[in-house]
Amino acid sequence: MPLDRPTQPPEVPTSQSNLITSRNAGTPADLDLSDQHRTLLAAARANNTRRTYRSAIRHFQAWGGQLPCDEPTVIRYLLAYADSLNPRTLALRLTALSQWHRYQGFVDSASTPTVRKTLAGIARTYGRPKKKAKAMPVEDLERIAAHLVGLPTLKALRDNALLQLGFFGGFRRSELVSIEVSNVTWERDGIVITLPRSKTDQEGQGIVKAIPYGDGSCCPATALRSWLDAAGIVSGPLFRSISKWNAIGTEALHAARVNAILEDCAKLVGLDYVPHLSSHSLRRGMATSAHRAGADFREIKRQGGWRHDGTVRGYIEEAGQFQENAVLALLRRRT
Repeated sequence: MPLDRPTQPPEVPTSQSNLITSRNAGTPADLDLSDQHRTLLAAARANNTRRTYRSAIRHFQAWGGQLPCDEPTVIRYLLAYADSLNPRTLALRLTALSQWHRYQGFVDSASTPTVRKTLAGIARTYGRPKKKAKAMPVEDLERIAAHLVGLPTLKALRDNALLQLGFFGGFRRSELVSIEVSNVTWERDGIVITLPRSKTDQEGQGIVKAIPYGDGSCCPATALRSWLDAAGIVSGPLFRSISKWNAIGTEALHAARVNAILEDCAKLVGLDYVPHLSSHSLRRGMATSAHRAGADFREIKRQGGWRHDGTVRGYIEEAGQFQENAVLALLRRRT
């Protein structure tokens, strides 16, 4: 079996493909229907998920694994990386292997009780806390915005709009770079952004986020308008690359660029936690800062587009870990 097979979009198992074509044997629609089925199967999973699974399969093959594989091979693979890879990473790669076997019509050797128990043992032995991006407080974003406003460059205008929109919109980086001019509606009280698709809306029902005008150093709507006017962007992606000659690209920024832009801007104002920043710092920062400012749980959850209450509660607890602390009254009681 070719090694590159699992890196392709999932194929309809042979038995299913034959069943489809046999229903309309002898008609030109046979092949089209089969291709359509495969396309729809691929569309059922997010692009990022498919890319992650393909990467996991390539890692397994680079180690020496052959597909399909049996249970002992999967266990040897787990043991080979037990002390070097995070158990969460190994769990994801097991899921990828499991999905490959199921879609190709083979026995799923990656989900047997022994394999899962082996993974559980690895997690108990080698597990370590999940690294979290540090939440950026709104005060630090204000410092960045004030600094960028004073720089007479297209890059400063773009970066200011991008970071403010990412923070106050509570956007994931993939969502942020996918926003187009047609997704933005300018209202009297601010802007409304309609995302046609996101991580939590893979079926394309649409997610709507409103961002009011600001009256301080931060105003995402004003920052966005300044950038669009200066760049002459009237359609297509909001955020694009800028060459050293100030030539503006036509394609949307790559999502990974958001991290780099945030890091560069944080360094400009001398923030001392730059190594702990990522694009997720903007979303976390919005949630924690909004809670400290008095926003309620429902408002924070809606603005960030979170599906699970537990995620939002975690951010709220982080925001109040000192102010809402059981020992605070003991440590600062009156004498």
